[in-house]
Amino acid sequence: MVKPFDSHAHLYDEAYDADRAQVLAESARELSGLIIPGADLASSHQAVELAQMYGNVYAAVGFHPHEARLMREGDEDMLAESAKDKKVVAIGEIGLDYYYDHSPRETQKAVFIRQLGLARQLGLPVVIHDRDAHGDILAIMQKEGRGVSGVFHCYSGSWEMAELLLKMGFYLSFGGSLTFKNAAKTVKVAQNTPIDRILLETDAPYLTPVPWRGRRNSPCLVKLVCAKLAALKGLSFEETAGVTAANTCALFNILPGLEQG
Repeated sequence: MVKPFDSHAHLYDEAYDADRAQVLAESARELSGLIIPGADLASSHQAVELAQMYGNVYAAVGFHPHEARLMREGDEDMLAESAKDKKVVAIGEIGLDYYYDHSPRETQKAVFIRQLGLARQLGLPVVIHDRDAHGDILAIMQKEGRGVSGVFHCYSGSWEMAELLLKMGFYLSFGGSLTFKNAAKTVKVAQNTPIDRILLETDAPYLTPVPWRGRRNSPCLVKLVCAKLAALKGLSFEETAGVTAANTCALFNILPGLEQG
């Protein structure tokens, strides 16, 4: 059976402190691949360490917009050093979050732009977080995102914005929210987006898909997202899993079937 690829799961989160090794081993066994994105220097280092444990588990390094206020001068050098590891496939998770505003918006924008520059310098794709910041993030990408590839994870914007991002060469990723009852806008975007530009994810431990919503999410539940997307596209589970896994490998320069550990 073709195995889906979870392109985004935070397995360093404290939600896994009791059984992290078990979850990681199950994920490595049941999925074709898994990417663990960082949120600051410490979690980025953790992501790399976890990725080193299994051949089909990879990492991204970066400052999440929530933690943008913590980024200091010289931290780009620390991220660049971490990115030398062959299991690091992207700069992320980076972007803007105006829902919580854990970091000042101007700080978020400045740190986002700095990390786009780092990705361009290193020749790595980016993993972008965008929550309630669609206008600003699109303006930044149009001005500062040239020469950078990447994915908008857990895409929550409009179809009109999605069209612009697709024309710019970006991928869109969908997670458990695609299965929610109130996900009409996200469903429309997923239906309209070409299958060869879609990635799957869980954003574990968050956004657990139906029918497990309300419980801790797990990378293996990406299978439920895959099944939902397959139904929306009128495709088989196997074809949907295979194409989205291939998309993930193409974006992040992962050689499918070959361990890079």
